Amino acid sequence: MVSDLSTTTLPKLIQGGMGIAISSWKLARAVASRGQLGVVSGTAIDRVIACRLQEGDQDGSIRQAAESFPDQGLAARVLQRWFKPEGLDRPGAYKPVPLFSISPPKSLLELATFASFCEVWLAKHKASGPVGINLLEKIQAPTLPILYGALLAGVDTVLMGAGIPRDIPGLMDQLCQHEPCDLRLTVENGEDVAIPFDPSIVEADLPTLERPKFLAIISSHVLAMSLARSGGVDGFVVEGPIAGGHNAGPRGWKVESGEDPTYGPKDEVNLDRIKALGLPFWLAGGKDASSSIAEAEELGAQGIQVGTAFAFCSESGMEPTLRRRAIAYALAEDLETRTEGRGSPTGYPFKTLNLNGTEGGRDASERERQACNHGYLRTAYQKPDGTIGWRCAAEPEADYARKGGDPADCAGRRCLCNGLLATAGFPHAMKSGGIEYPLVTSGIMRDLPRFLSGKSDYSADDVLDELGIEKSAKPELPIRLTHEVQNGPAYRA
Repeated sequence: MVSDLSTTTLPKLIQGGMGIAISSWKLARAVASRGQLGVVSGTAIDRVIACRLQEGDQDGSIRQAAESFPDQGLAARVLQRWFKPEGLDRPGAYKPVPLFSISPPKSLLELATFASFCEVWLAKHKASGPVGINLLEKIQAPTLPILYGALLAGVDTVLMGAGIPRDIPGLMDQLCQHEPCDLRLTVENGEDVAIPFDPSIVEADLPTLERPKFLAIISSHVLAMSLARSGGVDGFVVEGPIAGGHNAGPRGWKVESGEDPTYGPKDEVNLDRIKALGLPFWLAGGKDASSSIAEAEELGAQGIQVGTAFAFCSESGMEPTLRRRAIAYALAEDLETRTEGRGSPTGYPFKTLNLNGTEGGRDASERERQACNHGYLRTAYQKPDGTIGWRCAAEPEADYARKGGDPADCAGRRCLCNGLLATAGFPHAMKSGGIEYPLVTSGIMRDLPRFLSGKSDYSADDVLDELGIEKSAKPELPIRLTHEVQNGPAYRA
């Protein structure tokens, strides 16, 4: 069966790709079903899927997606390693997933490829509109297998920020041809090295894939101009400093100052410069008012990207009790978002919500530092013997110093990996006892209760209605001709 889902225009709305797992397949499907661009988060998706499987895959969704993975042998191996029908023995008792490195084990590459395939496949399943995946340039080691899995699932758009993703368009071209390729890894105190990836880990007779759209998430017109010159970029998401998650630092600010960043007129993006590039762009950061789309269009933008409003809706991947508590605090006007200068080990400013019972409601020093057990925000460095090591400013200071890091770098750092996993409902057990506290990142919450309309909860549809998205909207990104193939993914014709 072949269905022509092609369209002629671009979406007015992009749902923000919020990690870890906040932008779930359920949220992306809900937005795509209204013809807008639904986005899943690729951040730590290997661990997210491993956690869901260990909890028993209670809704059966992963096993459903696995039936369409092109290499059924690989899918069976992943399920055998991670699926526990009986669920966890106790809260937080997850089997550890190996950390990514320059030469990760094949089983980890299989898990990452399978995981992103499943998340994208589930988002696209029964949705009439386009689906994208959001990745962070800063998290380099797992990028290629996660990207490949998304391509196999027929992802329509790849979005990437938190760095300069200049090499990604070319790598997408290679992966669509199923060619071996490598990603350049930034190494402190040494020369960059290559992280190889061979798509042949998926043993199947696969056709050439059509390359999806690539949108770079930027906060500077200078970066937009540079990426446009490099080629391969299909558009930009222009993100302002009030957006959630990581933000670009303001001009002149240095993380070493220990001060939270303050933004001013010099940090505003010159939209005329971006418009002159001739590529579509969307505005992000506080663009959740009913007038936001019209205002963006007046400035020459295609539309808007919205994150925070979707982060607290019922289809969000946020742990339900935590999500409802945040809504209750918002109703009581007892919430504050802080842009932490030193919270993230990446060196970028990071937004946290001061919600009681979370890491954002506590001082970073209150959490006992644990050995790095997820490793996504580690930095590669060159050891004296020339080999590559890994360190994170949020790990124990003694460990960081032993690896050649400056202990002063550790001051105020939070373990984002554990905190964000807990926020998504996957709190890991700590060696010292108990389980990890959640850490909620959020943009500036602009009158969140308006989406409730007198109810106790709200959905993605409520957000889309408030933003003026018509329910009869058709898909608005060019989408593949879908071939229904038993035990195989959907490919572009």
